[in-house]
Amino acid sequence: MIDLRRNTDQSAEVFTGSLNDIMFFLMLFFIIASTLLNPSMIKVTLPNSQNSQSIHQKEIHLTITKDLRYYVNNTEVQYANLEAQLKSELDQNPGAFVILRMDNVLTVQKLVDILSLGNKLNTKMTIATAKTAQ
Repeated sequence: MIDLRRNTDQSAEVFTGSLNDIMFFLMLFFIIASTLLNPSMIKVTLPNSQNSQSIHQKEIHLTITKDLRYYVNNTEVQYANLEAQLKSELDQNPGAFVILRMDNVLTVQKLVDILSLGNKLNTKMTIATAKTAQ
């Protein structure tokens, strides 16, 4: 008698020899990509200037985005609390000055409001600009 049944003892194998290499390259890619990104940077388009200079003193960074979000040293602060936060930073760093980074689409009135706040706190303020290509 002839056995007409099929042999069902088949097994499937997955070769994982190259999986280690793939995981290594993925890990390497994400490590390199994460070093290129700086999460502490807040994106603003600075106004342009023909000449610029670097100042190396104690600095407090005040950033204002185009959607009117305020950041003091990369920490978001509500406008109502901005004066208290700046005063606190100035008390911790006597002699420091404020570097004002404002998006170039904001109105002059916003600039005047912030400068008057700096005048009220009796601190020096500098407006950050981007150097134009010549």
